[in-house]
Amino acid sequence: MTPDPKIVNSIEKLNYRVTVGDVAAKAGLELNFAQQGLLALASEAGGHLQVAESGDVVYLFPPNFRSILRNKYWQLRWQQTWQKIWRVLFYIIRISFGIILIASILLMLVAILLLVIAMNSTSEEREGNDQGFGGGYGGGFFVPHFWLGDIFWWFDPGYNRRRLQRRKQTSNYQMNFLESVFSFLFGDGNPNADLEEYRWQEIGSVIRNSKGAVIGEQIAPYIDEMDRDEDYMIPVLSRFNGYPQVSPQGEIIYYFPELQVMASHQQESISTTSYLQEKLWRFSQANGGQITLAAGLGALNIIAAFVLNSLLRGGAVSAVTYGKSIVLFAASIQWFLLGYGVLYLIIPLVRYFWIQGRNPKIVKRNQAREQREIALNQADPPLRQKLAYASQFAQQKVIGDRDITYTTEDDLLDQNIKNADKIDQDWQQKINEQ
Repeated sequence: MTPDPKIVNSIEKLNYRVTVGDVAAKAGLELNFAQQGLLALASEAGGHLQVAESGDVVYLFPPNFRSILRNKYWQLRWQQTWQKIWRVLFYIIRISFGIILIASILLMLVAILLLVIAMNSTSEEREGNDQGFGGGYGGGFFVPHFWLGDIFWWFDPGYNRRRLQRRKQTSNYQMNFLESVFSFLFGDGNPNADLEEYRWQEIGSVIRNSKGAVIGEQIAPYIDEMDRDEDYMIPVLSRFNGYPQVSPQGEIIYYFPELQVMASHQQESISTTSYLQEKLWRFSQANGGQITLAAGLGALNIIAAFVLNSLLRGGAVSAVTYGKSIVLFAASIQWFLLGYGVLYLIIPLVRYFWIQGRNPKIVKRNQAREQREIALNQADPPLRQKLAYASQFAQQKVIGDRDITYTTEDDLLDQNIKNADKIDQDWQQKINEQ
C-alpha cells in the first residue's frame, strides 16, 4: 500500500514523533485510518513504537523516512517524476492557447494583406497604372505591432528565470501575457478545492485546543448545514472516535479521548480560524490590462476571420502571386479560426455569469458561519453553563520519554535491565495488594 501523503506530511511537521491523535488532528483524518496508516508506515520506513505505562502508543520515525519510502516504492518515485513532467506539460498547455490566438491573428492578417495587395495590383494593371508595387500604399503598409514586442520576451530562454527573480522580490506575482490568456479563458482553478480537508483540520484543531471536549456550538462555525438536533456532530464523532455525554440539565457535550493524547508539548495549542471561510471565485488573477488585451485580441481574431472570409468570397485568391500557400492554408482553416475566436469569447462570458451566480451563495454560507461564531463568543448563561460542563471532561496527556515503558528501538532484555528498579517496584506493589 502506498503511504498516504497527508500522514507523511503530518509526521514531518510534527517532528517525526507522533500519536494517532496528533496525526488525526493535524491532517483531519479519521482516527482508524490514521492508525492503520501509521502502523503500515512504521513497518515500511523503519519506524519505532513507544508504549507508555497508560498503554498509549507513540510512533517514532527517522528523519530520512521519506527517502526510505521513495527507495522502496516505485509508485512514489514515478509520482515524483510525473509531477515534474506534469508541471512542464501543464505550463505548455496553459501558454498554448495564447500562442494559438497570436498565430491565428498573424496568419489571418498576413493572408488579408496578401489578398489586398493582390487585388490592388490587379486593379492598377487594369487601369494602366505603372507606379509600381507599393505605389497605392505610399511606399509601405501598416503592420499591427503594438503587442508583438513581447513575443521575443516570451520565447527568450532567460525569461522564466528573470520572472522567478521578480516574483521573489515582490509578493504580488505578475503572470505573463500567455498565462493571462489561459486565465482569461478558464480562470485559475477552484479556490476551495481543498475545503473539506481544511474543514476537518480546523475541526480537529478546535477539539485539540479544547483539550478533547467540546460542545456542538464550538463546531458549528465550521459546518455548512445546521440542525437543531446537532446531527452534524455525528460525522465528527465518527471521524475522531468521540463520545456524547449528557449533562444534568439535559445538554449534550462531546469528548474525544484519543485527541487528548499527544507526543509533544508543541501540540498543546494549534492556531485556528474563528470560522470556516470559503474563498470567492475570481474571474481571473490577471490584471485589468491583461484581461482587456486578451479580450481585445479575441475580438480582433473574429473581425479578421470575417474580413478574410469576405475577401476569399471575392475570388482574390487567384490574383495572389507571392505567399499564395499562406493564403490557401488560411482559406482551408478559416472556419476553425472563426470558431476558435467565437469560443474564445463565449467561454469567459459563460464563466463570468456562472461566477456571479455562485459567489452570493458562498457569501451567504460565510455569513451564517460568522454569525454562529459571534453567538459563541457572546455566550448566554445556558451556553456558558454548557461550556463549563464540557470542561470537566477536558484533559491533556503528553507522553514524554519518562512515560515510556517499552520501545522497539532497543532490545527487550536491555530495556528490562535498564528499568529493573521500576519493574521491582511494580512487582512489590502487586505483592502488597495481595
